[in-house]
Amino acid sequence: MVRGVMTHDPASSHFKGWAKPGPVPPGVQQPPELEAGVTLDAISGYFRVFQLRKGHRFSTDDVLTAWYGTTWAPTARTVLDLGSGIGSVGMIAAWRLPGAKFVTVEAQTQSVALARRSACYNGLEARYEIRAGDFRDPAILRAEERFELVLGSPPYFPEGTGVVGDHPQKIACRFEQRGSIVDYCRVASEHLAPGGWFACVFPDAQRTRVDEAAHQAGLSLVRSRPVVLREDEPPLLSLFAWVRAIDLPPAFRRQPWTEPPLIIRDRQGRVHPEYSAVKLSIGFPP
Repeated sequence: MVRGVMTHDPASSHFKGWAKPGPVPPGVQQPPELEAGVTLDAISGYFRVFQLRKGHRFSTDDVLTAWYGTTWAPTARTVLDLGSGIGSVGMIAAWRLPGAKFVTVEAQTQSVALARRSACYNGLEARYEIRAGDFRDPAILRAEERFELVLGSPPYFPEGTGVVGDHPQKIACRFEQRGSIVDYCRVASEHLAPGGWFACVFPDAQRTRVDEAAHQAGLSLVRSRPVVLREDEPPLLSLFAWVRAIDLPPAFRRQPWTEPPLIIRDRQGRVHPEYSAVKLSIGFPP
């Protein structure tokens, strides 16, 4: 995973020849004091996100989830971010969809606190509701709530199947302590508006799990895209975009499109030109 951290002056309109796009949020005018162990890092244009220096930090996975979802639902007016963590996916999406209203759900109180600070810094409070809790809890999302875009960057591994890690915040983001891809697909399907999209990222090697979870939830895959972290290597991740099957003509449900792989770095380890373009589209320097 490639961490996105930029430490130059947040008020500057240029960085190494790159012109920073987008609105200037209130946090730029009144830079906050940072306590030990917390960083404030660029994420989209002038938007920034608070992170723990030794905890979970936003990554390429988050960038790609927000980019993919907003690319295929560019007119979404209502957005739900499941298991939203420190808010990196939701805030990139909010930068890309300036007219949309957001609901995000996160169970880790430490991550919720960081996300609320970021939302305040970025001037998003009026259209960005952060709910603390487990999104599987029926009390968190009202039965009638519907969203035109649902985003998710689920934990990838069942508990006990890998190296745990050195920080509780990291562990919950990596391992399925509060739900799996099955739960993400189910809740997304239950709260999608007619014709709405659910976009998420998941390991390419676990494609069978993804397909089964989506099928159980009544979702029909419209498009997917493998992600290659270094050119000539096999895909490590895949991006997925689903619509509820009942919202599609029957014939269309059987013709998902797999896009060409998105390459993050070339053979020499340089950022690939297409991923540079992706970063530009979310307001991040190439």
